[in-house]
Amino acid sequence: MTLNITLQTDTETKLRERAQAEGEDVDSYAARLLEDAVSAPSIDDLLAPFRREVDESGMSDAQLDEFYADLRTKSVDGRRPDKAHRP
Repeated sequence: MTLNITLQTDTETKLRERAQAEGEDVDSYAARLLEDAVSAPSIDDLLAPFRREVDESGMSDAQLDEFYADLRTKSVDGRRPDKAHRP
């Protein structure tokens, strides 16, 4: 397949610079970027198992909010030197 696309000048410059840095011609580099982009799983695909587990947990939105707020707090506290070794 052949595509003809219009890029902003600064985007084209960056594309050419990155292709050169990778040792590729710009057409091959751009094709590889596009192939990688469309081959990668979507956010919905990546989140599907998590969403399924949340649905199956039976937790309410409020319970989930509280659960994740608690996890964030524990994570932040675990990174603070003054709280890292407190029970």
